[in-house]
Amino acid sequence: MSGRPIVFAYLDEPPFCWPAPGGTAQGCDVELVTAAFRTLGITTFEQQLTTFAELLPGLASGRWTVTTPLFVTTERRRLVDFSRPVWALADGLLVRSADRGLLTGYRAVAVAGARLVVVGGQVQEQAGLAAGIAPERLIRVATQEEAVTAVKTGQADAYASVAMAHRGYLARQPDADLTVVAVPTSESTPAAGAFAFGKQDATLRERFNAALESLVGGDWHRAMMARHGFPAGEY
Repeated sequence: MSGRPIVFAYLDEPPFCWPAPGGTAQGCDVELVTAAFRTLGITTFEQQLTTFAELLPGLASGRWTVTTPLFVTTERRRLVDFSRPVWALADGLLVRSADRGLLTGYRAVAVAGARLVVVGGQVQEQAGLAAGIAPERLIRVATQEEAVTAVKTGQADAYASVAMAHRGYLARQPDADLTVVAVPTSESTPAAGAFAFGKQDATLRERFNAALESLVGGDWHRAMMARHGFPAGEY
């Protein structure tokens, strides 16, 4: 680390992480990274709210040290290193309630010729294209809030992300006109997510992994994840 401050980059994406009214990050990922650092004797670190598109470039350039967990892919491994997995999550679609019977998954969106909105760079973009959604029917935005707004205003018909992110959004901002549809496992199976570190911070990542091993799956962790709405089996 060479004396550099530790910076945790996070997104506005409940229940994983989001900024509290005072600006401090909160959410299950924030609680876990805080507990892991505390296990290492690190009691203070900086928090930086950013967009998904900036997460990995920020790590590669050294703007921050660790990011909120994201899906582990071969392409991302070329840029950064990952901790041990901390959750395994399935995809879901956020749709207008009137469309819940029609837009039941990626293939249904493709067949209907509906418009799918995604946060640019997230894995759901490729899942939608693989299911047959035409590229011109796919809309890319920078944040969760923009994606939800696109569905609410009719610019898009479905927003693809992990189902837990949709449930977290609606828990914080209930809206009877929106509902979450689980993507069938035949179209997208649950995938592992992990904290990401810059390749220059291998030693810290190894120590962090050891801390995670002592936390994930334990009593404190299970209670914390349940408090944020995660059922057993998703972590």
